[in-house]
Amino acid sequence: MRLSFLFFSKAFTFAAMGRFLFSFLLLLVCFGGNSQIVNIESRRMQTDTIGWSGSLGTTFSFTKNVQEVLNLSANAHVQYKAGKSLYLFLGDYKLLKGNNKALLNNMFYHLRYNRKLSELVRWEIFNQWQQNAVTGIKLRALFGTGPRFKLHRSERFRLYAATAAMYEYEEERTKPVVLHKDFRSSNYLSFSYTPNEVVELVSTTFYQPLFRQLNDFRVMNQLALNIKATRRLLLTTSWDYLYDAFPAAGAPRNNYTITNGFTYTF
Repeated sequence: MRLSFLFFSKAFTFAAMGRFLFSFLLLLVCFGGNSQIVNIESRRMQTDTIGWSGSLGTTFSFTKNVQEVLNLSANAHVQYKAGKSLYLFLGDYKLLKGNNKALLNNMFYHLRYNRKLSELVRWEIFNQWQQNAVTGIKLRALFGTGPRFKLHRSERFRLYAATAAMYEYEEERTKPVVLHKDFRSSNYLSFSYTPNEVVELVSTTFYQPLFRQLNDFRVMNQLALNIKATRRLLLTTSWDYLYDAFPAAGAPRNNYTITNGFTYTF
């Protein structure tokens, strides 16, 4: 049986929220990464409300028949808006274990600051920490900055683009340990289409080459369909495709994932 719940409260004080974020971050760091490129654009909450917004979620299941299977996940999305500034925190942990062997063991957190410079341009600074046992990433730390552009915005259609320069530190799960210390460009184009008040389609495509070696690049596309079941509850389906020209040792170049789920927003 699968138990799922999503909860949060607007009654949190600023201090309580700070303690919660710190505790949750420690929980994530104590475990272990997510996919190699995190689609931040799909995680943004479009809101004009000043203050806190976000969501929390967790799933857990345990099955025992021929073998024991444990499936555990937890995620957090919290953002705070004040004036021209937007602060965003994302955290995610996934564990899938079968017959005492980890089939999936991922963790990431992402911190981002967004500053409005004009109606068309925002400037962003971000930090990200990842671990991914299955794809051979022991640790990947990113630090970057760059502009984000609003190319088009109407009631039904939105189009955004961004480019950033980032420093990437990566340790592979090999013996001896292989280290990578590089500067990489991160670029994406994203659109959202909302034909009515119930359905939303979001697509984001990333391109991330090394500055010193352009044939070392990653490409990711995510296509997400969100259907509003209630005012707060969304039914979600997404397709993720990732190509890495030079993946970690033993990891495939091509990866894709299809996911279905629920999201509760506040």
